[in-house]
Order: sequence, then C-alpha cells, then structure tokens
Amino acid sequence: MTPVRRRDLAVLALGLAVAAWLLVRASYGSLPPLRWWLPVPLAVLAVGEALGTRTLRTRLKALREARVAREPEGRRAERPPSRPPSRPAAQVRPVEPMLVARLAVLGQASAYVGAVCGGIWAGVLAYVGPAVGRLQAAGNDALAAALGVLCSAALVAAALWLESVCKVPPASGDDEPVPGARA
Repeated sequence: MTPVRRRDLAVLALGLAVAAWLLVRASYGSLPPLRWWLPVPLAVLAVGEALGTRTLRTRLKALREARVAREPEGRRAERPPSRPPSRPAAQVRPVEPMLVARLAVLGQASAYVGAVCGGIWAGVLAYVGPAVGRLQAAGNDALAAALGVLCSAALVAAALWLESVCKVPPASGDDEPVPGARA
C-alpha cells in the first residue's frame, strides 16, 4: 500500500474547485440556500479521526517501548538510548495488525473525501465570496462555504496524520539494501 500523495489531493481539490465554480456560476439562482451546519459532519469526522489517531499513536508507542525493553541486552545496545517504558510490558494492550491496516485505509479514504469536499466548497466560496456585497443570499452561503473549506482541511489533516501513525517503522536491518536488488 502506497501513501497518499499530497500532490494528488491538491490536483483533485483544484479540479473540483474549478468545476464547482463553473457549476455555481451557471446556476446560482436556482440552488437552495447553503446552511452553516452543512459542513459539520466533516468536522465530526476530523475530530473523531484525530482522537482515534492520538489513542492509536499512544498504544503503538507503548508497544514499541515494551518490545525494546524485552530485547536482549546486545540488540538493545545497537539502538539509541531512550527513556524507560511508561508501562510494564504486561499492561500494554496489543493492537491488532489488521486494525492498523484498516485504519490506514480509512485515513487514505478520508483524505480523498476531504479533498473532494474541500474542492467543492472552495469553488462555491470562489463564486459567492466576491458576490457578498451585491447578493443578499451570498453572505450566508459564503459563511457555509468558508466553514466547509476549514472542515475539509481539518479532515484531510487528520486523515494524513492517521495514515502516518499507521506506518510501520523500519526495523534495524531494513536500512541496508537487499543484495541483488536494484535501487
């Protein structure tokens, strides 16, 4: 599984922003009013992913510390010194590897959803933002679009953080090239 490329997210958001701007420009008068609470589900998802990521990061860190504490003295000397584990190895709850893999996929999917929604909200904001002074409905729509852009950006940030926490750290022997492999 490859990590999400930030460039792909930016291109997706920019393309949808242009498409949304063109669509809103062509049919703004027939669209229903945008309410401020429409982007709230994106914010709820972002907060949920951020809290879950913080918990997962803490559990994975405790597992790594416990694993290092159980290593034989010879292997531990190869690693840089770190602080002692916060909890004994017996008290650390294990994390299922499939759960971490599923959370990594959730992070990738959420990053794309955030980029799509962010692009659409940015396109709406690009049209209604300049029209606030001349159109009465544009003020509320601009507020909803600005909140949508912020909530979408928060979702993308939380999703990328979740994905980065789910990465497996390289083992001590992984830094060496494999014999016969091309770089």
